[in-house]
Amino acid sequence: MSPLNLGIYAHWRKPGAIESLLALDQVFRRENIRVRLETETAEAIGRTGESLVDLKKGVDAFVVLGGDGTLLRLVRDLSPQFKPIMGINFGSLGFLTCFGGPDFSAAAKALATGEYRVDERTMLEATIERNGTVSYRAMGLNDVVASRGERSRLVQLDVTIDSTYLTQYNADGLIIATATGSTAYSLSAGGPIVTPDAGVFVVSPICPHVLTNRSVVVSNRSVIHIQPARSDQPVSLSIDGQEPVQFFAPDTLTVRAAGVTLPLILPKNLSFADILRLKLSWSGTAI
Repeated sequence: MSPLNLGIYAHWRKPGAIESLLALDQVFRRENIRVRLETETAEAIGRTGESLVDLKKGVDAFVVLGGDGTLLRLVRDLSPQFKPIMGINFGSLGFLTCFGGPDFSAAAKALATGEYRVDERTMLEATIERNGTVSYRAMGLNDVVASRGERSRLVQLDVTIDSTYLTQYNADGLIIATATGSTAYSLSAGGPIVTPDAGVFVVSPICPHVLTNRSVVVSNRSVIHIQPARSDQPVSLSIDGQEPVQFFAPDTLTVRAAGVTLPLILPKNLSFADILRLKLSWSGTAI
C-alpha cells in the first residue's frame, strides 16, 4: 500500500496547539504518512505550507486539529469539492472531531492500517432568490439559520415544504439542520437528536412566540422555502455559524440537500450511540 498523503489544517491559535501540531507531525511520519501543511498552520510552527487550493489537488485526505468549528471552517473553504476529513478533537465537545487528542497515535495507526470508516454526510445548499435571480448560494454541513440577527424584534417567516405551506413562524429565527447538525444549534433550540443516516432535516424555531410551535422532521429530499413576511425588516442568514448575509421580503431562501456529500473519517468501531454517551456524558443514572 502506497503511503498516505495528508493535508493538515489546525486551529493553531488555541493554547497548546503548536505543541500538538509538532507531536502530530512526528507521529504521522513514524507511520510512513506523508504530511503537507496548510499555509497558516505551517507558519505557526516555522515551516512553509501550501494553500488549500493546492492541497485539495494533491492530498488523499485532510486531518483537522481543533474542534467542530475548525472542521466546519475547512468544509466551507473546500466547498464544493471535498476530500475525506478526519477530525482530531482539540476543542470542548466535538461531535465531528471524534479522534481524541493529545494522544495522536490512535489516529495515525487508524490511517496507516485502514482501521477507520468513512461516513458520507448530507450537505445543505442554501440559495437566496431575488427578483427571479439567484443572488446567493452556499453549502453547509450542520445547519442553515435565518434569524433576527442583532435586532431585538422577532422575525416573521413563512415556511413552505415542497409545495405545502407549513406555517408562519414569529420567532427569533429558524434553524434547518441536517441529521449531522441535529446535535449542534438545533439541539440547543429544543430539536431532537437524529442519527446521521436517518435521511431527514430538522426544522426548529428559535424562541417562538407561539409556544405550540415545535420542531418538525422532514425528509432530506424535501425542498424548504422561507420567505420574510415583512418588507421592512431584514433577516440574517448564517450557514454553519459563518459570517451572515441579509435578505429581505420578497426574497426567497431555499434550502435543499446539496448534490455532494462530505466524507467524514471516524473510528471504525465507534457507533453514533457511543459518540452520544461519550460527548453528552450519558451514564444511565441521575448523577
